[in-house]
Amino acid sequence: MTASASPDPAAGADPAARPADLKDLRHDVEDTAHLAAERGRGLASAARKQAYAYVDQRKGEAARSVGDIAQSIRDSGRTFEDRPNLRAFFDSAAEGLEGLAGSIERRGLEDFYTEAEAFARRSPVTTAVATFAAGFLLARFIKASGEPAPAFDRDHRA
Repeated sequence: MTASASPDPAAGADPAARPADLKDLRHDVEDTAHLAAERGRGLASAARKQAYAYVDQRKGEAARSVGDIAQSIRDSGRTFEDRPNLRAFFDSAAEGLEGLAGSIERRGLEDFYTEAEAFARRSPVTTAVATFAAGFLLARFIKASGEPAPAFDRDHRA
């Protein structure tokens, strides 16, 4: 390569055409960026819809489970016909759980998130302890469900 040779292939092109080419390139890049952003928003929207559908499905299952527990408690309380105080305790617990089941069914994801965030702000220490405990339990679960340790060989003790 000589000193007069330029690595730029457009160096010999008409200088008036260069700004037009740059404008076209800039326009193409902007169009591509807008298209990518639009597709990203579409993907985020689809993911959000899928998450809401999943939460609604799980929310219904959770509400039914809590309702089933309430019914079991109410049925257990019927065995205390001769002890009205104990039966009232069981009935009260069942009513509370039935109310919880209805609340779970009525609320949306935003409500749960807002309530959890408010609790975390009111009680950061409890939130930190609960997070630590959940992490510890998750780690124990993962460790326990991993591959079993090799069998201890009694003949090769140190």
